[in-house]
Amino acid sequence: MSRTTIADVAREAGVTKATVSHALSGNRPISEETRAKVLAAAEKLEWAPSQSARALATRRANAIAVVLARDPEVIANDSFFPAFIAGVESVLAETETALLLQVVPDRHAEERAYRTLTHGRADGALLLDLRTDDWRVPFLDDLGLPTVLVGAYDQPTGFSCVRTDDAAPIRELVAHLRAAGHGRIAHVSGPLDYVHSKARAEAYVEAVGDDELLREGDFTAASGRARTAELLALPDRPTAILYSNDTMAIAGLSYARAQGLSIPQDLAISGFDDDHLSAHLSPALTSVSSDPAARGRAAARLLRAEIIGAPPRTEVVDCNVVHFRESTGSAARA
Repeated sequence: MSRTTIADVAREAGVTKATVSHALSGNRPISEETRAKVLAAAEKLEWAPSQSARALATRRANAIAVVLARDPEVIANDSFFPAFIAGVESVLAETETALLLQVVPDRHAEERAYRTLTHGRADGALLLDLRTDDWRVPFLDDLGLPTVLVGAYDQPTGFSCVRTDDAAPIRELVAHLRAAGHGRIAHVSGPLDYVHSKARAEAYVEAVGDDELLREGDFTAASGRARTAELLALPDRPTAILYSNDTMAIAGLSYARAQGLSIPQDLAISGFDDDHLSAHLSPALTSVSSDPAARGRAAARLLRAEIIGAPPRTEVVDCNVVHFRESTGSAARA
């Protein structure tokens, strides 16, 4: 029995061999209807393109990369990453493109990882955890590696960017707590050299008027507990605390209850990122859903376009929604 070829798939789908190739590679714009016909024909005939042949023909690795310089514990416990990657993968699946994920311990390892990518390992990269003065942006530009920035990066760059408004939800939360009678509102931020942590912290300071009750965490449960302990030990403690992720908020809520405080009667608490468990806590945690999957899809599409030569552009994803729940349900006692 002869082996199925691209010509057989083209015949079954009623298109040319070039159209089959473009539908699977993403190198040319193809309508979704045509792409669906090609994929259906390939599945019916149980045909898959040779990855090595495709790489030789296109001079591409048919892969993109994400390099993360984070503590693996943070990655494991943060709901953002699996949802973001799922969004990326949903787009890459359309062209059977692989995703390479590499976790590195420090800057030297991160530099080596990006240099390796340029030697045929990947066609481009998605850059997360942007810093306010991020060395990686000019570094990747010098390497000539197509890159999409995920975050509100404000320095000059020739890369495409996916942005969201991290400040608006913080302003909305502060306004809600003010209306409920809270005068002492604290904020436990993420690392303040991250652009999204800084944007949230600046929005908080602007909304409350000073940084007296601003504390810097690192997104781990341990830092959420430690910063909460500091704030509750103050002679004039806060009556509400906003956290920059749900992991820190849940740890803070647990610590506060262990100290005999009732939530929200004695202390109102809110998180960020809306972990899948947050709505099912007792009390349910007020949080901000940020739809990481939508950002992943947008970033993957922009990178795919940049790899085949499209000019860079910025896409704003309007995805942050505050979900008010029991943990901020009423004003604190005097």
